[in-house]
Amino acid sequence: GQAPVGFWDPAGFAADGNQANFARRRQTEIKHGRIAQLAAMGYITPEITGKLPGYLSQSASLKFADVPNGLAAISKVPAAGWGQILA
Repeated sequence: GQAPVGFWDPAGFAADGNQANFARRRQTEIKHGRIAQLAAMGYITPEITGKLPGYLSQSASLKFADVPNGLAAISKVPAAGWGQILA
């Protein structure tokens, strides 16, 4: 068993007993957990260390310090900036 509560699978994902599927799901869960940790640090770090000096967009007179953290940043970044990020 797995201490302290034993094998816990309330959704029954491992009910088929397929070891390969179980290993893939475990690996995927670890990967998603690491991405979530990086996302949390990406949100917290600028608040602690400050933001980069200079301009995000000189033509729009938009400094990095003017861009808020989190979802509020979506509306502040110019469309051309999103084009560069997503390209």
